[in-house]
Amino acid sequence: MARFRNFMLAATVATLAIATPVLAHPKLVSATPVAGSTVSGPTQITLTFSETLMPQMSGLDLVMTGMPGMASHAPMKIAGFKTSVSQDGKSLVAALPRPLPAGTYDAHWHVVSNDTHRVEGHLTFTVR
Repeated sequence: MARFRNFMLAATVATLAIATPVLAHPKLVSATPVAGSTVSGPTQITLTFSETLMPQMSGLDLVMTGMPGMASHAPMKIAGFKTSVSQDGKSLVAALPRPLPAGTYDAHWHVVSNDTHRVEGHLTFTVR
């Protein structure tokens, strides 16, 4: 009976050790601009994650959600920027062709790491 218990314990530990990496999903570690911050004319948005990203399956959409002096400003999708993954593979970088004008923005991101699970999120920031 003790031999069976030891075998079951070893099998459980091995299963957990194998399953742990599968449960790891990329988590947002830092962002520039920082979520909720107010910045001046950024030309780049950088999101750093806990896992190496798959560039072909990761990206970012940027929406201007408010404009100073226009209370009823309709959300406007920002286009014309290039998104890439940094050399270390852990940062998603959106290079903007020109500084963002004053307003509030929502960056919607989606990333995939080696576990092949898509993770999504967003952050909001203000440009003065």
